[in-house]
Amino acid sequence: MTDEELGAVTSIVDVATSSGSYPVHISAGLLDELPRLLVEYSGATRFAIIADDHVALLYGERIGAACLEAGLDVTVLTFPAGEASKNRKSWSILTDEMLEAGLGRDCCVVGVGGGVTTDLAGFVAATYLRGVPVIQVPTSYLAMIDASVGGKTGVDVRAGKNLVGAFHPPAAVLADPEVLGTLPQEERAQGLVEAFKHGTILDAGHFEHLIDVLPRLLDAEPEVAAQAVLTSVQIKAAVVGRDEFEGGYRQVLNFGHTLGHAIEAASGYTMGHGSAIALGMLGEADIGERLGVTDAGTRDTLQAALSAFLALDGSTIDAGEASGFLSADKKVRAGRSRYVLVERVGTVSEGEQWTHDVPDALALEALRRVLAGS
Repeated sequence: MTDEELGAVTSIVDVATSSGSYPVHISAGLLDELPRLLVEYSGATRFAIIADDHVALLYGERIGAACLEAGLDVTVLTFPAGEASKNRKSWSILTDEMLEAGLGRDCCVVGVGGGVTTDLAGFVAATYLRGVPVIQVPTSYLAMIDASVGGKTGVDVRAGKNLVGAFHPPAAVLADPEVLGTLPQEERAQGLVEAFKHGTILDAGHFEHLIDVLPRLLDAEPEVAAQAVLTSVQIKAAVVGRDEFEGGYRQVLNFGHTLGHAIEAASGYTMGHGSAIALGMLGEADIGERLGVTDAGTRDTLQAALSAFLALDGSTIDAGEASGFLSADKKVRAGRSRYVLVERVGTVSEGEQWTHDVPDALALEALRRVLAGS
């Protein structure tokens, strides 16, 4: 795709839900229109802006001030940055603060930040007064490409990642690619893994395009970033529209996540989410090849693409400890972990309701190999 074809991407993707649909706006400069869009999509009279303490300094106060200038009633709430804060304690503190501020059912939660924030803010909205609207304002690749879209909300617990939560679709998602320039390049790299996952499961052309423009994505060129986000959102929206509550087909989005979440949990959430999912993708491609489901050489293709922008080092993670988290995965059925496998880049394997039963010994061996870099 040439620069001329890219143009200035300003797009709206509609995500279908059981109760209607919601728009995902992708447009440079969107933050400047936020006060108007919050009112338009929520119908609320009061707003609780939730951001971590890092993003709050970058955008939370700016957004809050713009809303106040527009005559909106806003309360800005913060929590400590990092995956370790995506827990029930943070959820409790934020909901208590909303109650203390006197926010009623006429309020709307606004999640401003990365995937941790959109998950946590969404869960606060899903449970506050039995449910109030949420508008997601993602500020990272991970949040724009994946976490803010689809209606999944939740927190991590000791047993594993995202095991407590709710489906609560946003009223809207407002993504401004210009904000990606404020992120460290390492954080951009972490978020791009989910885009490569989308290409791996359903769109080989997207996968190849990401490789072609990778340096520009890492530099967060707004137009190139907007196009990559748009394509990934379109892929995810099509999947969610077909299976909103993950009864079957939506599980394809979990490719790399059964092993990846186990690796992430075994690291004590010190490993970046993207790095853990990248290792999970390699491990699950390895499993697929050994089962004869995945074309030989697919893992090597993924390895070459992902290692071009991430250091895939799992040497500090104990495979046995990571395997202990597999039984807590959301795809466990009848006590057995289920895995999404691909046939090749761009084609997911249908399996049994889009997942496969994998012997525990084979999963453990795949963990050992991928963590050892072999």
